[in-house]
Parts: sequence; C-alpha cells; structure tokens
Amino acid sequence: MRILHTGDWHLGRTLLGADLLEHQAAFLDHLVQVVRERSVELVVVAGDVYDRAIPPVEAVRMLSHVLEHLAETATVVVTPGNHDSAVRLGFGAGVMSDRVRILAEPSRLAEPVLVDTDDGGGPVAVYGIPYLQPDMVRYALAPVPDEPLARSHQAVVAAAMDRVRRDLAERPGTRSVVVAHAFVGGALPSESEQDIRVGGVDRVAESTFDGVDYVALGHLHGPQRVGAGDRSRYAGSPLAFSFGERNHTKSVTLVELAADGAVTVDLLPTPVPRRLVDVRGSIAQIESGAFAEHADAWVRVAVTDTVHPERLYARVKDRFPHALAITHEPADVPDRTPARAVSATSDPVEVAADFVTYATGGRPDDVELGILRDAYESAAAALAEQGAR
Repeated sequence: MRILHTGDWHLGRTLLGADLLEHQAAFLDHLVQVVRERSVELVVVAGDVYDRAIPPVEAVRMLSHVLEHLAETATVVVTPGNHDSAVRLGFGAGVMSDRVRILAEPSRLAEPVLVDTDDGGGPVAVYGIPYLQPDMVRYALAPVPDEPLARSHQAVVAAAMDRVRRDLAERPGTRSVVVAHAFVGGALPSESEQDIRVGGVDRVAESTFDGVDYVALGHLHGPQRVGAGDRSRYAGSPLAFSFGERNHTKSVTLVELAADGAVTVDLLPTPVPRRLVDVRGSIAQIESGAFAEHADAWVRVAVTDTVHPERLYARVKDRFPHALAITHEPADVPDRTPARAVSATSDPVEVAADFVTYATGGRPDDVELGILRDAYESAAAALAEQGAR
C-alpha cells in the first residue's frame, strides 16, 4: 500500500510579514499531482493544517479545494494539531464522504478508518491522535474514573495508544497506521514550532507507539525519523516558516507499507518558492553587488558599518527587493559598556545619547547632542505648560 504522509501546512501563515498563501497554494497543487502520478492510496495529514484557530477565509477555501481533489484518487485522513481548532477543523466530519475523514475527537481516537487494499495484506486501520492538551483530556482518557492522568503529554498520549492497541488487538491480520501530532523524544525541533510544554513535560517517548506498523507524526518542521528505522517519522513542513529552517530540504514522505507490515520510505522534495538567505556585510559591499546572486531570495540582512548608514532601509531594499529583515549590527565596535542605570537624577539628554550610541555604534557629536537637548527642553516646557492649566 502506498501512503503519502504530510502535515504542518500552516495555511494562512506569514513569514516575517510576507504572505505565503500563493506559495502554499502552489504546494497543494504539487501535492495533488504527486498523489495522482504515484498512485497513492492513502494521504495522511498530521496536524497544523491551519496556522491559527480561526484561519483566513482564503485558507479555508484552499483546504476545501485540495481535499476535494485528493479524494478523487485517494482516501484522506486528517487530524488536528496544536495550531488548529479541533472543533472548527472537525466540523462536518460526520457527513463527509468516506474518502475524506477528519479525526478530531479524542473520545473516538480508537475508532479507525479502515482502508481496503488489493496487495494481499488485508485492510489497513488508520488511527488519528489529534493534539492532546493534557488539561482537556486527562480525565476523559483516564482508565479509572475520577483518577485523572498525570498532567503531561506522555501520560495522555500513552493512554490514547493503550486504547488504540486494544482496538487493534481485536482486528487480527490488520496493518496499522497512527497519525499523531506530538513532540516525540529524540526528534530535533526548529525555531518556528510553538512550544507545547505542559507541566514541565512536553516529550513523548517513541516507545509509546509500539505495536503499530507506521507512525505518521506532525509538529516538527524538519523531516526526520524518530528512533531506529523508518517506523516513526516526521514529514516536516512543506515550506520554510523561519530563517532557522533555511537549510532544511522540505519534502513529503512517500511510504510503501508491505503486505507483512514492513515500511520503506522515499522523501519527495517540495517546490521552493524563494530561497531563505542570511546576508551580512557593510552597506558598501551590499551596494557593490557582492551579494547579487541573492537578489531574488528572501533575505535577512545585517549591515555591519560602525555608524548607522543614512537611508539604510531604502538602500538595502534597492538591492534586495524581497528583504524581510534589515538590522544594523556593527562588526568592529568593541564590547559595549553596560548600560548605566537610569534614575530620577539622570540627565535625560545623556540617557538619550547612550541610546544613540547603542543603536548606531557611534557617540552623538556636538550638533546631535544640541538637537537632543533642544528636543528635551521643548518637551519639558510643553509638559510644564500642560500642568499649569
């Protein structure tokens, strides 16, 4: 059986203010094409379909469009992540076609989607474990009424898997896939993932998923295996959502589930809308064309001149029209003196001068000090006048 594992789409997300909807739509079109060309029978989406609980209208339209087209050739199983609203994402799940199943209810996580195959291995049971907020489910998933589970992700996911295994034990000869959104031990996070730590425990042991043929994980944005072999994997996000992900090779995971439950994996790269690049240099280097090969990329620019260059933002944008972050980080300034404590007796002009020194790397000259003092005296006079009224 051929399975395509994906997730962490974060539809509606921006990258430092840049709208990603157009690029997310291009990925979804690519996904539909891969499913058709590779004769995929099952698509699993492991959470964080949307970037926030109330997604923009266009993101909702995009999801509806891609589910419709994926269902033309494959069964699609979706489970919510910590960014999704499980209630909103799962709305209408009961009336959807058998080809699109949204598994959003923790109370029904042991009720699998059964996918028939013609590979001689019998059916495949697909279980969905949505993102489980411990405070919300520690009573509902507790095996003993009125004795809540520990307030941790390990406890609630372990309880969920106990239910899954009990159901699976009643289906001899059935292969199994679990689609889960969690931080599983041994995996490597990146900076754009939302912390899901609760009660000091955020990780779930990989052994928690023992007894399952394939575990399709979501939450971490870098594609990676967890534990030995390919039984448990993160598909990763299809696009980079931070500069910390600029060196990721984004992909979707094509899984071959053999008749005996053995797993083989192929990572299929996804389209790259723009490269993410860090540029660091003086304004003269930037304007000389030294970094011209990055002109079409999303760039994060650090300008290293000792003194803040005039018209810094405009000059950088002239060379890098897709610059998303521009900062002044003097490279040759000695270690800065720790800021002096500000008290009621501090000279406001000296406080302002210290800020200018910190922000530009250069102490204000006599003319600039005069401007600061004039500004302070004008403000003080206006406050005094206002207080006299």
